[in-house]
Amino acid sequence: MAKKKHVPSISPQPNRHSSTVRITGALLAAIMIGGLIAAIVANSGGGTSTIVPQTTLTTSSCPAEDGSDAPLMSFSSRPTWCLASGFAYTAVFDTTEGEIRVALDIERTPETVNNFAVLTRYGYYDNTSLFRLDPSIAIIQGGSPHTNDWTDPGPGYTIPDEGGMFTSMSDGSLLGPFTYQPGQLVMARSGGPNASSAQFFFTTGPEASLLDTQGTYLVFGQADEAGLAVLQAMMDLYVVDETSPYGGGPSRPIDINSVTIVATPGD
Repeated sequence: MAKKKHVPSISPQPNRHSSTVRITGALLAAIMIGGLIAAIVANSGGGTSTIVPQTTLTTSSCPAEDGSDAPLMSFSSRPTWCLASGFAYTAVFDTTEGEIRVALDIERTPETVNNFAVLTRYGYYDNTSLFRLDPSIAIIQGGSPHTNDWTDPGPGYTIPDEGGMFTSMSDGSLLGPFTYQPGQLVMARSGGPNASSAQFFFTTGPEASLLDTQGTYLVFGQADEAGLAVLQAMMDLYVVDETSPYGGGPSRPIDINSVTIVATPGD
């Protein structure tokens, strides 16, 4: 298991959520993946937008569904298609704060779901930390088995953007089709096109809608009500820590013991 990095417990700072300056700062800060900074960009207008080219998956083998091929943390290429047709898929997160069940959106984001399922079956997310809590944009971030922080190098590849139109604006920013609400499972990314990989975040509250102006973070699942309650309880553990690169963190470590993919035959 990778060495974990946890934020120490300190007293919370009052009124952090209500500060417009802090929220704006959070939007200009980073959701990081693979050691790169993903600047929060907005549609600034002007010029002609173009559709970002999509890429295709590279062929590789599929992991055993029972997890017997785990653990595997690094890969030479993106995974091939490994999901069976006619099934609905659910990701079950067993965490130190409770269980989170997420219905995966194979209709809108099939390649993203496939990627997450393959990594999960290789044990990629087992025994890792939910290392970043940011109440100003209501996210809890994880998916970094090598470093348990946002500098993680990732699995060795990136996956294509999907789920709608992505446009490259004249100012160099990228605009995507997604909007954000509580209980979603979302891919973290760097700023360029086709830049998601393995890091993810959960949305826990309405503040996540502040990311709508960018819309590039791929939403690929929705937690049930019980799972959302667990996520919101996690966020309640947030305390400010000015020495932390994230500005704060949980008052006690929050870990993912395991993630399991459950396949259910469709109607």
